[in-house]
Amino acid sequence: MARDVLAETETTSVDGGVGMLVKKKGTASARSWILIDSDVNETIMDIDKYAIMHRVQIHARDLRILDPLLSYPSTILGRERAIVLNLEHIKAIITAEEVLLRDPTDDNVIPVVEELRRRLPVVNANHAELGGQHDVEAGEEDESPFEFRALEVFLEAICSFHAARTTELETDAYPALDELTSKISSRNLDRVRKLKSAMTRLTARVQKVRDELERLLDDDDDMADLYLSRKLSSGSPVSGSGAASWFVGSPTIGSKISRASRASVMTVHGDENDVEELEMLLEAYFMQIDGTLNKLTSLREYIDDTEDYINIQLDNHRNQLIQLELFLSSGTVCMSIYALVTGIFGMNIPYTWNDDHGYMFKWVVILSGAFSAILFLLIVFYARFKGLVGS
Repeated sequence: MARDVLAETETTSVDGGVGMLVKKKGTASARSWILIDSDVNETIMDIDKYAIMHRVQIHARDLRILDPLLSYPSTILGRERAIVLNLEHIKAIITAEEVLLRDPTDDNVIPVVEELRRRLPVVNANHAELGGQHDVEAGEEDESPFEFRALEVFLEAICSFHAARTTELETDAYPALDELTSKISSRNLDRVRKLKSAMTRLTARVQKVRDELERLLDDDDDMADLYLSRKLSSGSPVSGSGAASWFVGSPTIGSKISRASRASVMTVHGDENDVEELEMLLEAYFMQIDGTLNKLTSLREYIDDTEDYINIQLDNHRNQLIQLELFLSSGTVCMSIYALVTGIFGMNIPYTWNDDHGYMFKWVVILSGAFSAILFLLIVFYARFKGLVGS
């Protein structure tokens, strides 16, 4: 059996006796995990995959989904004793009694850990009686099982992450597109190209999360697999250490809306075929991620409209160049005829009709020039008649 903790550790008391196991030396490696149990005790571990598989009773193929070296799409899988969750940088395993979260020192994961600490303390029933309306509301929310509380934190984190990235992209993209329409330059074109590439990548990531939530909402059996506490209450054994459940003390507005609509729907011990509680939870965040995707779609349409406008402008410039080239070519042809006449009369050939007729030079110049000009005008009128140039 691999050791759960590879570095020296110590236990500290945080927030009224909550134990936390932290490292005394060294930093968390790429294989480090943070474990948060139902008593809000935190443990940072360097643990191999075999120890995790034994602890939460999942297969290697499920754990492989959480490997950061492998590119797996966003996935939420319900297993007999655990929920395997891969939402980009959030890679976690949820059981009915504890949460295992990978790479807790990652910059994107640190806010998620802090949110778990803030949102999942144990709410004392006596404290709820003395705490006013807010604690009464928290007491009503205690019906939600432990795994749903953890799942909601992760869903809110990934939806908020994508919403923030989308807002940043909109802030940069719209001014850049407006600047490009006012001035077409290589610098502005390159800037918009980079923003479009970033938008395409972000859209693909948001689409994967949306598709996964939609897949769960469309399959009641998959949603039923996520009711770990229900399986525990019906007699199915659940591995791991910990106690009852987590309770939310300070939910966000989005979670208040989703929970208020499902507060009286069911409890953990309800009908095994009833998935309405989870369905309400998933629908709330499906709507949020779908709204983010709609913003990206609107941005894509704005970019496409800008590209169409730029193409029209470029076509106009191209037509102007074609007209200029046609005028220059027509002028060259006409002047070639004039030069031909000049060349013929410049040859050392005797012309008897030129003797004592000096005025003929003037008429030759006038007639050849007029012929060249008339030919040039005919070419231009023909080009306009055929639509080769604009009016």
